[in-house]
Amino acid sequence: MKVKAVREVAALYDFLRDAEVYGADVASGVLEQPQTLEETMQGAKNRARGAFKNCEYSFGLESGLFLAGERWMDHTVCVIYDGQKYAVGFSPAFEVPGKVMQYVLEEKLDLDQASYRAGLSAEKRVGRLGGLVGILTQGVMDRKEYMKPAVIMAMIGVGKRIDVL
Repeated sequence: MKVKAVREVAALYDFLRDAEVYGADVASGVLEQPQTLEETMQGAKNRARGAFKNCEYSFGLESGLFLAGERWMDHTVCVIYDGQKYAVGFSPAFEVPGKVMQYVLEEKLDLDQASYRAGLSAEKRVGRLGGLVGILTQGVMDRKEYMKPAVIMAMIGVGKRIDVL
């Protein structure tokens, strides 16, 4: 999903239209289920930096949770790295159902495991399919489409070379 999201966004930009986009297995260096905005951003930054090898830009995507008032929200952060500077973008956010969050907080499950345990999916790897967002929107938006705005927003920083981290 992540590679497809980056590939589709890159095709929208003239200077990246012919870029080779491929995935790299890079550890985030944060909890499997990040639970703060800062932790999610750090995970995306670590992935982008770790993937920077023989390329002009590397993209790190990390999904995580954050507390907004009393509501737990899910979002994705994209960090683009050019070897010197970072550009950051965010996806929209959505509220995670209470039962799912209960499993995340009490049993330390990630969203895949918690969604399965809460009975929202018969599939154990919800994120590899449409994601929790796909389930909650009844297929109106899947995980790939949910991540694309984060990549697009990070592309703003690539054009201006703004380092916000």
